[in-house]
Amino acid sequence: MIRPRLIARVLGALMVMMALAMIFPWGIALLEGKGEQLSFLIPIAVVIPLGLFFFHRTKLAPKEEISKREAFLIATLGWVMAALVTAIPFWIYGSWMSHLLGKSPFPTFAMAYFESMSGLTTTGSTILNDIEALPNSMLFWRSLSHWLGGMGIILLGVAILPFLGVGGMELYRAEVPGPTKDKLRPRVAETAKHLWFIYVLLTVVLTCFLMFGGMTLFDSICHAFSTLATGGFSTKGISVEAYHSVYIEMVLVFFMFLAGMNFALHYAWMRGDFQSLWKDEEFRFYGMAIFLLSSGIAFALTISGYYKNFLVAFRYAIFQVVSLLTSTGFSSCNFDDWWIHASGKGVHASVPAIFMLLMIFFIGGSAGSTGGGIKCIRIWLLLKTAHREFVRLIHPNVVKPIKINSRVVPEGVISAIVGFFVLYLVLMIVFSLCMTMFGLDLLSAFTAVASCIGNIGPGISAVGPYQNFSKIPQVGQWILIFCMLLGRLEIYTVLVLFLPTFWRK
Repeated sequence: MIRPRLIARVLGALMVMMALAMIFPWGIALLEGKGEQLSFLIPIAVVIPLGLFFFHRTKLAPKEEISKREAFLIATLGWVMAALVTAIPFWIYGSWMSHLLGKSPFPTFAMAYFESMSGLTTTGSTILNDIEALPNSMLFWRSLSHWLGGMGIILLGVAILPFLGVGGMELYRAEVPGPTKDKLRPRVAETAKHLWFIYVLLTVVLTCFLMFGGMTLFDSICHAFSTLATGGFSTKGISVEAYHSVYIEMVLVFFMFLAGMNFALHYAWMRGDFQSLWKDEEFRFYGMAIFLLSSGIAFALTISGYYKNFLVAFRYAIFQVVSLLTSTGFSSCNFDDWWIHASGKGVHASVPAIFMLLMIFFIGGSAGSTGGGIKCIRIWLLLKTAHREFVRLIHPNVVKPIKINSRVVPEGVISAIVGFFVLYLVLMIVFSLCMTMFGLDLLSAFTAVASCIGNIGPGISAVGPYQNFSKIPQVGQWILIFCMLLGRLEIYTVLVLFLPTFWRK
């Protein structure tokens, strides 16, 4: 049975948290004095009392547990509601700019909601034509939405609001990405606090490294937020390329790599347990995939003549591979040019580079990371399943359980992963077909959907790293918003709500 009072209580708490987070960009707006203070003050003044009303009017019994159905509903509604609250400052600012100047960065509510959902789900796709025209308060709010969404609004609630009076484990399982959820500590609230400690620590360290490389404090914080959340929002229109710095690129590669790892491994190596890191099969697959894809793309681009030097090609290749595979979405070059170079000049050697980029759209980061995509552990288990089928063809009676890190993976988990993979591909095809109806070419439509459902950010061609999603009609933008939500909550959490059996007692 679904209890509306319980759901209202949790959502009320999340509303208050999101509104309180607006205090930081509001402070920046006050310091700048450019007139956008009301964009944050109005939602703060409205959302906090409304959230407190829902929270205090729905008293619950002590230690009341959340059921699985309620966890799915709270997780989905939590993201929808959080994106709505996040979109309000964008929408108010857009309306104010439209009234003042006759033009707006957010001319429709769909665009404001697209930007907010993209931020919270750490997708990083944008509808903005001129990012640098936004005031710093809005740029900071975009990046902060990444940072909050990276570890998860629901996980944040479990970590710092234990006084909700409800058990948190079901929320944790509905929220944390990936097929496995390794608890770092026996209690879920303590687990969440340890995850957030690691998250904050890495953010602070990265900020210092970026400042050392010449970034301003403001740009360093915004890029650190986006990197650790594997989001990709930048304060520059051409992303990281604007800095033309090998140092900054390599620092971001390293921290994007860390952000794409399972955070349980961070906890292990911080305690001095390096064996867990080297023995983890997913981590080895993750590192090997990055090395092989980076080397392959660099080799293809060198052979094609796009870059004259393999080391230069590798510099740009590894940045794009790590950025896209971890679903961060930063760009250090316009990799659309690789496609133009291949198709426009008839240089076929760079076609494999584009093909490998498309492969990356389907891989994703590690389970238990802030990354999106299918996840490395699922890909690795699918490969192991395929290998087992080959063995069974030769030895039909063999009993060969699939293992990860010397532990047997239950057949139910294998079936769920196969089902997830098939559903992922079906949704990709269906939504890509829908996007072609809005005038996008096949490559643009496919990568637009792939980037949104994989929470990656840029696509290729019309939605490439130097382009944006503003020219897509509103209906198409709402479809992509739904794709972002599906990708962030890994499909099942959202689609289960559409089953009639979910709502039956």
